[in-house]
Amino acid sequence: MSTASTRLPEGRYGRSSDARSDRTLKVVGTVLGVALLALIGYFGYHYVGQNKISAEVIKFDAGRDAVQVHLEVRKDAGASGYCTVRSQAENGAEVGRADFRFDGDATRIDKVVTLRTTSRGTTAELLGCHAD
Repeated sequence: MSTASTRLPEGRYGRSSDARSDRTLKVVGTVLGVALLALIGYFGYHYVGQNKISAEVIKFDAGRDAVQVHLEVRKDAGASGYCTVRSQAENGAEVGRADFRFDGDATRIDKVVTLRTTSRGTTAELLGCHAD
């Protein structure tokens, strides 16, 4: 006894349902991939490109009840904002935190700021800068 073939002749009746669903999955995957890349690009641009003020701690001098922090601030001309600095004690407890404001037309500012502490601070850490 032989079995008759149930396959349709090649190319005679159009695509099979499997080929149509494969094509649909490819199109949907491509659209979702492009949308994801656009979203990542949008957030990356706003995170990196729109940050108008940045800074770094050049050096610090810890005292008994204050820490002198030398900050170098870079910003767009005319932009204003603030940078947050904190100090920690030797055991890791936070002993001081303050925001220091920077504005004006200068694009690079070197400034020594005083961070008051509740006890002797051993560090000066820049937590971040934010534009207004």
